[in-house]
Amino acid sequence: MKQTPFTTFLFGGDWNPEQWPKEIWLKDMQILSNAQINEATINVFSWAQLQSSEDDYDFSTLDEIVRLLTQYNFHIVLATSTGALPAWMAKKYSDVARTDFYGRHHRYGERHNACPNSPTFQKYSARLAGKLAERYGYLECVVCWHISNEYGGACYCEHCAKAFRVWLKNKYRTLDALNEAWYTHFWGHTFYDWDEIVPPNDLGDAIGEDHTTLSGLSVDYRRFSSDSLLNNLISEKEAIRRFDPVTPITTNMMGTYKGLDYFKWAKELDIVSWDSYPAYDTPASLIAMKHDLMRGLKNGRPFMLMEQTPSQQNWQPYNAVKQPGQMRELSYQAIAHGADTIQYFQLRQSRGGTEKFHSAVISHADHDATRILRETAQLGQELAAYGTQFMNGQTKAKVAIIFDWDNYWAFEYSSGPNVELKYVDQVHRYYAALYRENVAVDMIPTDLTADDLGKYDLVIAPVLMMVKPGVTDTIEKFVTGGGTFVTTFLSGISDEHDNVIMGGYPGPFRKLCGIWAEEIDALPPKENVNLLFSDHAVSGSIVANISHLEGAQALAVYEDNVFYKGAPVVSVNSFGQGKAYYIGTVLDEKGMDLFVDRLIEERHLPHYPAPKGVEITVRSYDDYQLYFVINNTKEMRNMDTSRFEGKINLLNGAPISSQTILRPYDVLIVRD
Repeated sequence: MKQTPFTTFLFGGDWNPEQWPKEIWLKDMQILSNAQINEATINVFSWAQLQSSEDDYDFSTLDEIVRLLTQYNFHIVLATSTGALPAWMAKKYSDVARTDFYGRHHRYGERHNACPNSPTFQKYSARLAGKLAERYGYLECVVCWHISNEYGGACYCEHCAKAFRVWLKNKYRTLDALNEAWYTHFWGHTFYDWDEIVPPNDLGDAIGEDHTTLSGLSVDYRRFSSDSLLNNLISEKEAIRRFDPVTPITTNMMGTYKGLDYFKWAKELDIVSWDSYPAYDTPASLIAMKHDLMRGLKNGRPFMLMEQTPSQQNWQPYNAVKQPGQMRELSYQAIAHGADTIQYFQLRQSRGGTEKFHSAVISHADHDATRILRETAQLGQELAAYGTQFMNGQTKAKVAIIFDWDNYWAFEYSSGPNVELKYVDQVHRYYAALYRENVAVDMIPTDLTADDLGKYDLVIAPVLMMVKPGVTDTIEKFVTGGGTFVTTFLSGISDEHDNVIMGGYPGPFRKLCGIWAEEIDALPPKENVNLLFSDHAVSGSIVANISHLEGAQALAVYEDNVFYKGAPVVSVNSFGQGKAYYIGTVLDEKGMDLFVDRLIEERHLPHYPAPKGVEITVRSYDDYQLYFVINNTKEMRNMDTSRFEGKINLLNGAPISSQTILRPYDVLIVRD
């Protein structure tokens, strides 16, 4: 069993007492303790307070905060404060500030504001992390280190340009190899000296922020930027480990955030944590997919829900409050998908600054007689009673979906065929169709072995445009051994440098899929193509592959386009003991459901039919299973619960009958 590093279910969140007079601190402790909150994440943005000048450090306020939390038996997640620079450092050392995509060198302000390749930042951030570990790392109440905060963004300064050239020399060794990889003969871009290479920003080879002249260059800069920030984390991690060799280390991630290769980052973390901030209209399936991606970063191990909001955010276009019961429902959805902590941003609402309208457990009302606190206390009581039973569960999925950041970058740098194509959207379409049938899914990287894939019946790779070395062989071995593989239009297009693989689409998957895609038509907005799929009329949108069968069997064909009427759009090919499916358009929801129903029936995939909007997710333990039945809607749902009849709802001790009325955002947890 893969274990979380904690012995208690952590329920808490960011607490910033340094923003408040000390008489407020004790009041907070009493209110939070009454709500069964047992954890506080502290010191996230305190660098300016801890270090007022180059050599002057003052930990007295932090000492008081730690003593108070210890007195009230709180677990502490201790941050390193390096997510925002102190003003004195930016004033004295201009190299710490970032140069943005447009070539503007920034002055002091905002967050995520340090150049990752600044020697000054590298020196002082690691030094601070070491001082904190030396001072507090021995404390039993410090249960996790939280390095920086929500790493992100990129810098295009001269320090980064020089570091990029070093990174490129290590990767390619010679300019000839680099020119070949980047296809620099295009538009006469051949480089004859390393110093000729500059970051691809608005003053260089970028075409706006979304497109580029040389995709190989821009994808490599994405890789470099991700690695640069990761090196900052590693530097702080090493400083902590000199004084504290055992306390787990994490940093808070952001789901499908585009800027960082989280699969690579997760290798440097003891536990994954992430911040979940769905909008008012975010589909429940997308929230679930992000949870599953975070679980997948460390091969199925539990993760921390480091941040969510008790009610509303402040930074989205429309910051709706969470409806009664919705915060609890979202918390249990996170637990169902692998969270072993529930934490908030934040515990007390700020009086000033850009986040003053971001909700908190203790609101601007400044007392405990609020709806948010009542709901927090209810959840706290349930987690205090049953939280340890939720911990260390596994998701035994027979389906995996590939998610790859290199492909994410390359796919969205493409100039064509259709601006509406977005990587996460296309991956989510397949996840959502499986989610509607309550089929468990693992999100996996591309670098797994055939043995790793062997535990799955079905592997899906939507729009896997960039095919890195070894991936084709691994997938072919998986299918030859009896697995089912699904891929789509724009898969198998390019190599790891984003240069086209010659020989016709889908390139290295052509033999496996038994199909040749000759052209890719782009469909204008609101224009669809009609399809006949197993005698059902469905439609496709955005793109339409014009394909030819090469051994595969057509399952769906175009119906109404004179040019490619009758051409295959969904096909299946037998390969060894398994099968490979190829889908040449963006199927509508009916088409996706038909396709997933076929896969469920063919592979006998475990699934749990339920009313629309009701999720059933299973976490498995050594000697029991937990079924999480969650109504993700604001409407009542009448559900057949005969499979659980006679069992007990863990949350209230009530027996379950054959039919159950689920209230809006209701949750049942059944132990079996």
